[in-house]
Amino acid sequence: MGHVEIPGTDISGPVGLRGAPRPRTAASRSRTAALEQLWRAPTAEERDPAADRAPARRKPRHHPSVGALTDLLALAGPAWPLLHLGSQPRPWLAAAVAGLLWSGLRGVRGRYADPVRNEPGGALGTLGDWLVLLGVLAVLHAAVGGSVDPATAVAAVAPGLLIATAVEGARRLPRAARRGRAVRRVLLVGEAAGLDRAAELLGSRTDHAYQLVAAIAVGPDRPEYDGVQVPGRLGSSPADDDVTTVLGGAYAHEADLVLVVPGPQLTGDRLRRLGWGLHDAGVALCVVSELSGITAGRVRPVTAAGLTLLHIAPPLRGGPQGVVKGALDRGGALFGLLLLSPLLLAVALSVRLSSRGPVFHRQVRHGLHNRPFTMWKFRTMVADAEARKAQLTEANEVDGPLFKMRQDPRVTPVGRTLRRTSIDELPQLFNVLLGQMSLVGPRPPLPEEASRYDEREHRRLAVKPGLTGLWQVSGRSDLSWQEAVALDLWYVDNWSVATDMGLLARTVRAVTDGRGAY
Repeated sequence: MGHVEIPGTDISGPVGLRGAPRPRTAASRSRTAALEQLWRAPTAEERDPAADRAPARRKPRHHPSVGALTDLLALAGPAWPLLHLGSQPRPWLAAAVAGLLWSGLRGVRGRYADPVRNEPGGALGTLGDWLVLLGVLAVLHAAVGGSVDPATAVAAVAPGLLIATAVEGARRLPRAARRGRAVRRVLLVGEAAGLDRAAELLGSRTDHAYQLVAAIAVGPDRPEYDGVQVPGRLGSSPADDDVTTVLGGAYAHEADLVLVVPGPQLTGDRLRRLGWGLHDAGVALCVVSELSGITAGRVRPVTAAGLTLLHIAPPLRGGPQGVVKGALDRGGALFGLLLLSPLLLAVALSVRLSSRGPVFHRQVRHGLHNRPFTMWKFRTMVADAEARKAQLTEANEVDGPLFKMRQDPRVTPVGRTLRRTSIDELPQLFNVLLGQMSLVGPRPPLPEEASRYDEREHRRLAVKPGLTGLWQVSGRSDLSWQEAVALDLWYVDNWSVATDMGLLARTVRAVTDGRGAY
């Protein structure tokens, strides 16, 4: 027999399905009538059209013209000065034609379709569009007998590809956060241990659309998580009133989604019957999977012999996306070094003049498959920083094998500014150019850190380390060791070129913010 308490009332007690045997006392009859009045879904005659509307969930406005204009300017803008520097004839006209062709081509290929209804092609789709553009420009060049140098033309339209890919990645990566504005009010159902785990995970992050409002426990144990109300429970074995109990909790707390955590006491036919009752009542049902750290794109559900199977695609380790990532790494590193060369020279001069010691700090780190390499950074500490590290071990402010201090006395005044803005990391573009690092990836560990890795942490070394990554845009040094490892492992298993472009775009905002950098 299920049991539910209604918030804001003194009503509580056992409940059952309509038509099931009920207590025959006067008190029980009045209590049951009150429960049904509170929980019963309104009929068509009773519904107030204004009140019946669900809370407004504002769908993001979709403007194809904005996407087309962005692509046009992103390609034509850099193309004009590059063609001009290459001494090409009528660079403004060539850039405008290329920009119009680019935006028109992407429009024809459906890249500006509503992202809610039609997923765009991703990074590989953008690359395919760009290759088609090159073909169209080549045909146009041959048809009109143009005098633009083909190599210069390819270089001129390359920034348009990079910008379009970055925009695509930025749109895909934070989609969960944008959906979070349309909040789903969630009623959790499951055994105590499963409820505690699900409630803790949902409450620990805000980049999702699920707001936990209450929970229905299954079995005699009571959840230990303090941040959720538990207005009722289901028995250890299936009962006729399971559906009514869950619906009662959902209606009482205005939940529009029931999130079920399966367990030994809530599985098979019991879960199926609960789903029937919820769907008949118009309440959405979602089942928590034991899978974690896997993006939805890697999961493919199929049915076989009455079973629901989830096929899990392996993580990317090569293939076309690996080739594109490698090309973007080296091309982006070279472009960054050329573009930022005046800044790099100015920083090198300020480091050299502000304190005694070399301009660069060279440090052995471990990269792909635990192979050591020499990583370059601008020096931000005094020359004898490594020798003084042993004296500060007890002042370490982070757990795990890392060593971090907010007010590290070894950091120079110039170095503190470089760290806050992450400019000290820019020489690692040379490591990216040499193929030792990637633009995006996990943080490269020191040898003593890598030697203390367990099997789970060692998986961080399955891909190249990165100049930036999820840890960079999610709090940097403010993260605990386990939080940083969890982010890196998510990236190792779920990276894509579009995700990389999104992380690069978010890195600019994180660096500007400066939080977590010390």
